[in-house]
Amino acid sequence: MGHPVEPGEARVRLPQLRLDELLGELQARVDAARGTRDRVHSLLEAVLSVGRELDLEQALRRIVESAAALVDAEYAALGVIGPDGRLLTDFFTVGMSDEQIARIGPFPEGHGILGELIRHPEPLRLARLSEHPSSYGVPAHHPPMHTFLGVPIRVRDQVFGNLYLTEKRGGAEFDEEDESILSTLAVAAGVAIDNARLYEESRLRERWLRSSAEITHALMSGSEGGEVLAMIAERALETTGAALAVVAVPVAGTDALTVELAIGQEAEKHRGLVLPLDASLTGLAFSTAVPVTSPDIASDARVSAGSPRFIGLGPAVAVPIGTGTGVRGVVLLVRTAGRSPFSDEETGPLRGFAAQAAVAMELAERRSDAQQIALFEDRDRIARDLHDLAIQRLFATGMTLQSAGRFIDNAEAKERVLRAVDDLDETIRIIRSTIFGLRLHDDDRSTGPRARIVRVVGEAAPVLGFAPGLRMEGLLDTHVPRETADHIVAVLSESLANVARHARADRVEVALETDGSTVRLTVADNGVGIPPEGRRSGLANMAERATRLGGDLSWTTPENGGTRLVWRVPVGTP
Repeated sequence: MGHPVEPGEARVRLPQLRLDELLGELQARVDAARGTRDRVHSLLEAVLSVGRELDLEQALRRIVESAAALVDAEYAALGVIGPDGRLLTDFFTVGMSDEQIARIGPFPEGHGILGELIRHPEPLRLARLSEHPSSYGVPAHHPPMHTFLGVPIRVRDQVFGNLYLTEKRGGAEFDEEDESILSTLAVAAGVAIDNARLYEESRLRERWLRSSAEITHALMSGSEGGEVLAMIAERALETTGAALAVVAVPVAGTDALTVELAIGQEAEKHRGLVLPLDASLTGLAFSTAVPVTSPDIASDARVSAGSPRFIGLGPAVAVPIGTGTGVRGVVLLVRTAGRSPFSDEETGPLRGFAAQAAVAMELAERRSDAQQIALFEDRDRIARDLHDLAIQRLFATGMTLQSAGRFIDNAEAKERVLRAVDDLDETIRIIRSTIFGLRLHDDDRSTGPRARIVRVVGEAAPVLGFAPGLRMEGLLDTHVPRETADHIVAVLSESLANVARHARADRVEVALETDGSTVRLTVADNGVGIPPEGRRSGLANMAERATRLGGDLSWTTPENGGTRLVWRVPVGTP
């Protein structure tokens, strides 16, 4: 039997129990208040930390890291939304290693739950991710995820991207407080992203101004035009983060552009290409004198036909170098596939840069014209001096010798005097020929090999039923003599005519190249090839032309069919 409880003792124990409960509840509330205080303190630290970042990429990484820490999530991600409403490759994650990400595969594009938040930019909190109607499950090699919390990030009332948090540690669910904290962080993140963007825009303008000043200085100091075009392409490539830069300039006397230079990814496939004004992205920019953008140049119908040359590339912009009727060329910039398209904020400074480069090129050309005029004036002065002084003195000397010859009795001496008179006459003829050469200014640049080849290819298009691809490289107008150019035009015309009559091809690639010592014409089609029993009169004529100039003709049948004809002859500088 236990000891009986006295009434007074019971009265003592009952208040003690209530006091313990009250103290426990008070402690719980103190702990909750302390936890709330700590989370508010952590949130303020996160807001300050995010706000200090001026580099956009670093700011985005700091945002997603802070979000994961604030709500105690094991996995976190921040996805940037593109103009088309899909997630871009700018996707930042926390909780997974690079090896895990590589095994999972490409980043999401905005389907399933991620797409739900894009379509309805409001906070979304789920206890079971798989139970939502929009859930597609997770890809192979993806870690299991159950709880989910997502909030949009707005920048100036526009949705910039979304924060995605999964798997709250300890197996708990995300609660209203987590949602409130994350929404507050998203507001601060929007401000930080806006500041980072403004800072990046100011830095971008600074880089454009520096590049423009560098190009202007190069042109004004007498740098070659090719060097300046290369500088324009390089600076545009670096400043915009593009993977490929192409500069195309007009071919004199034709409605076509030729790729003067190309740098970056797949550059070798573009060098020397001739692009029609009415059937190419660069041609459209040249004709309209306004920038032309493409979200995916690899599948753009406005790209001229020919062999694939934009493999692995995506967003592009073609910007005219100059404005109005003073366009001097086009610079084409292309980013890798999956990158963000060129925005108006990027295209505006790029257009200004190209226009300033055109002004500098105009000034340099005017300076070159002035130097050329001074040279011509100097030649005219020399010609006048030769004609008025040297020739007249030589003529007078000849007349004197001829008159003195009548007084010479010695036959041998008389013959020598007459021979001297003849030499003086020949010297006068040479000087007159030199004067004619000094005064002959050949301004007809449209008859060079480049323009003639472009015309031949253009004239063949209606007969073939499609436009042949054309590539020209080297100093063709400088190194190829007129006689050799005549043979090249004849061989190319014959080759294209043979393709139209016999090859049954739907693609022809023409390449004309010179390294200063030889010139090589290549015509390749994807037709039926040259039959063994077929007539060879056309090929014989081409071979005869090559042999006459000390060259040769060869043709092969590639593995994928068709014919590849190569006509090669030596050339010398004129």
